[in-house]
Amino acid sequence: MAGRTNEQIAEALATLAGIMARDHQPGREDEARLERFMKHKPPTFTGGYNPEGAVKWLEEVEIIFEAMR
Repeated sequence: MAGRTNEQIAEALATLAGIMARDHQPGREDEARLERFMKHKPPTFTGGYNPEGAVKWLEEVEIIFEAMR
């Protein structure tokens, strides 16, 4: 950054802030994450007393989470 004036630095920061504000869409991150999760076609757990089914469901969902990081 040597040789830059305060005015040039302020202008660059303002430009960067504008870009970040334009690209940031509140709530969109969660929505996008849910869309990615649903693309993996997660299994559904219907409830009731089914310990083995619950464990299997949990393991399958964990695999999806691991794939999504």
